[in-house]
Amino acid sequence: MELQVKGKDLSSDSLQMKVFESIEDFRSWRETVVGDVGVVPTMGYLHRGHESLLRAAREQNKILVATIFVNPAQFAPGEDLDVYPRDKEGDLETCRLLGVDAVFMPPRDQIYPPGEFDLYIPAQNRCYHKAVSHLPIYITLLYSPEGFGTYVETESGKSSQNSYSEGSSRPTFFRGVATVVLKLFNIIQPKRAYFGRKDAQQCVVIQSMVRDLNVPVEIIIEPTVREHDGLALSSRNAYLNPEERSKATILYRALSAGFSAFKNGETDADELRSIVKSETSQEEGFAVDYVSLADVNDMKEQEGTVSTGILAIAGHIGKTRLIDNMMLE
Repeated sequence: MELQVKGKDLSSDSLQMKVFESIEDFRSWRETVVGDVGVVPTMGYLHRGHESLLRAAREQNKILVATIFVNPAQFAPGEDLDVYPRDKEGDLETCRLLGVDAVFMPPRDQIYPPGEFDLYIPAQNRCYHKAVSHLPIYITLLYSPEGFGTYVETESGKSSQNSYSEGSSRPTFFRGVATVVLKLFNIIQPKRAYFGRKDAQQCVVIQSMVRDLNVPVEIIIEPTVREHDGLALSSRNAYLNPEERSKATILYRALSAGFSAFKNGETDADELRSIVKSETSQEEGFAVDYVSLADVNDMKEQEGTVSTGILAIAGHIGKTRLIDNMMLE
């Protein structure tokens, strides 16, 4: 079989993709590698958005590594860790066809020693852990394994930075993301790492971490890949039934309304947010989580006149939570 991907000869004789599950085995292979290494970190269930990252990385690096790891540290209790879509064989075939040199897909205990969810953060008026069930507070449990006690937090990912953001809606999320990405960087030792613009705040968090901790990795942000009707590609789109899938375009439609207003001269942050919110009210069954217009560098919510920003939206359709954003510039 012949497959043409710019940057690598993908004739059948050259497809020698390695698959590693242990850190030790990957590092042994990594010591033999010569040339720039690019990495695409993923949680698997690869779609065309991931494929676009892999293609970009393939073109720009001698060696391409993909990681597949559903990271428990970025899921809070009640989220979809256990049911998050997975397709190991399909993902490996996609990676092979796109010229990936090595896939690192560790089991959970390679990244985090065995443990349980047992770290508490006070929030609102209820409690989910028997050890503190007598306290009149709500407890958010983070994945805190025995023997593992070092985590990474950035100001750009905290709820205190922006109350209309993923950091506010999912207070455990970016702590888990930053920690696992730094661990993967230490294991993979890439020159470049590739992320999608759809997860805008995640991009800002990772860029902040790399800058502040002097991590020698170049972060490449690639454009959001969309369906023909504008819906941003996401592994969680698989949760949507046909009716919900039709409704899901409201995120794109609402952001487009705000984007068009900005291009036509509207620069007031409150008005731009209001335009997006007003558009969402036209789609019954969509529950808005937040609409945000944040600074592109630190994710602080903007007020007054804006010249650039990340216009973002999150909400639920049925049980599925979706996010999207557009850059105003």
